[in-house]
Amino acid sequence: MNELLNKETVKRVEKVLKKFDTNLKIIALDETARTAKDAASSLKCELGAIVKSLVFKVEGEFLVCLVSGDKRCSLNMLKKILNKKDVAMANANEVKDHTGFSIGGVAPTGYLKNLKIIIDKSLSRFKYVYGAAGHPDCVFKITYQDLTKLTKGSEEEITE
Repeated sequence: MNELLNKETVKRVEKVLKKFDTNLKIIALDETARTAKDAASSLKCELGAIVKSLVFKVEGEFLVCLVSGDKRCSLNMLKKILNKKDVAMANANEVKDHTGFSIGGVAPTGYLKNLKIIIDKSLSRFKYVYGAAGHPDCVFKITYQDLTKLTKGSEEEITE
């Protein structure tokens, strides 16, 4: 068995996935999936089917935006949706502190703290999407509909 699957962060994601659907499996990749482009190349799928889990700091609070790999999250759109003026990307330490994951392996679920999740509607173009699973070389495949149920995220148009 691949030693990556035994890492605490990967086990945390696996526990949440199995509780949601026992058929969901974590895939340990032979090549890195640190970036959306790397993941798409390794999985031989469209870049847009990769879920980027981006952590934002919003006036002292934190939230996660799940964005299609071929899109960019728009700070202006986020500010409008949230009706907040101070919205910025979280730094690496803040990401680790709130999610329990390092940048490059932030999963769409399994966070250390309760975080609001916004899912970009552009991901709905794909029947299946791939999210990081707690390590840059681990992912899981899930339908878009199940991703929204799993994360209890609100669907919004947040990309440019």
